Amino acid sequence: HTAKKSDAEKSSTKKAILNKDFRQAITFALNRENYSAQVNGKEFAKPAIRNTYVAPAFVQVDGKDFGNVVADKLTTYGDQWKGINLADGQDGLYNKDKAKAQLEKAKAELQKDGVQFPIHLDYIVSQVDNSMVQQASSFKQSVESALGADNVVVDLQKVSDDDFQNITYFSDTAAARDYDISGGGWAPDYQDPSTYLESISPVNGSVFYYLGIDAGSNNPAIATVGLDQYANMLKDADAELLDQGKRYEKYAA
Repeated sequence: HTAKKSDAEKSSTKKAILNKDFRQAITFALNRENYSAQVNGKEFAKPAIRNTYVAPAFVQVDGKDFGNVVADKLTTYGDQWKGINLADGQDGLYNKDKAKAQLEKAKAELQKDGVQFPIHLDYIVSQVDNSMVQQASSFKQSVESALGADNVVVDLQKVSDDDFQNITYFSDTAAARDYDISGGGWAPDYQDPSTYLESISPVNGSVFYYLGIDAGSNNPAIATVGLDQYANMLKDADAELLDQGKRYEKYAA
């Protein structure tokens, strides 16, 4: 069990997580194939990989997979998103060069704000769940290798299974989730992208508190990371009831 962060480290971690370039650095630094192999084995590691929140072939938009439309829209968010394959069954996001480039952008901005490196990220695991511990260790190795342990350190917080369940699956408030990283996912309830995307709406998302903020709150972090804009985009897409293609394209954006 790793020691808890100091107040200064907590402050630096919070500022880093709120920085888009830092979050993207972590995204590109994770080797999903190795991470998947800890549970699925080497043979089935790739087939189990998903690169998007909404399944890429979940719906079609004018004959194209939803994931392909998302990939096209992603390029408008920066050059780092060009040439990315979001299809299932392969790691389309792992890229050490992109990870380092995004980290350098984040570091330049964060250091102006007094952030101290390395950034410490708490990854909570049940100490009796071997596959979970192995996945967390894989995450740590991958991220620290890509970004450098002098920049980012992943601290595995191994707790009893009861404690793990109580502050992850059984908690229903953001305050109870005192960690930076944990595993999780979402399964669709109906055949529309909104079944995934509305779940993390800052207005009433059913699992929004997984992000450490209660839905419907006025937490300033919502605007800092652009989730207020996300809410407006969800509202606009959901209002499109007549043209299914246009509706799905709006969700893809």
